[in-house]
Amino acid sequence: MQFGRVFEEFEIGDIYKHWPGRTITEYDDTLFCMLTMNHQPLHIDANYAEETQYKQRLVVGTLVFSIALGMSVPDVSGKALANLEFEEVKHVAPTFHGDTIYAETKVLDKRLSRSRGDRGIVTVETIAYNQRGETVLSFKRRVMVPTRESDREQQQAREKKMSRRRKGTQL
Repeated sequence: MQFGRVFEEFEIGDIYKHWPGRTITEYDDTLFCMLTMNHQPLHIDANYAEETQYKQRLVVGTLVFSIALGMSVPDVSGKALANLEFEEVKHVAPTFHGDTIYAETKVLDKRLSRSRGDRGIVTVETIAYNQRGETVLSFKRRVMVPTRESDREQQQAREKKMSRRRKGTQL
């Protein structure tokens, strides 16, 4: 099983379909609103929301964004050194309690870092859609990832360090 990719594994035009989907519950949405101090009544007040165009509460957009971003981590940024930029975040359609979010990411561009040869920058676009196939969100981001050789060296250093630690705790 792979978690993330190194620079050489990204190919422009590749599409990663993220699985599994995530059903968003009323609890998820309310907790996220309270944790992030987003007390906008469209998200937390059912009586208020009944009088709006959708006649029900909407899932807060930043939760949908966070879920879609999280779904992409195993395929895109699991080995990332940094998320450099997010752009063109678009909330295309509403998400409601009980909707299941799915996502896929397309590789748009890649280049080696101009300042450090042990890493590259990959540009991707993620699209999130619901169980009805309706696009609800899209965004682009730039991710800095290690090259294959750099990742191999880092992994060897981690394994060596853990080996030393385990030897120190054995009887």
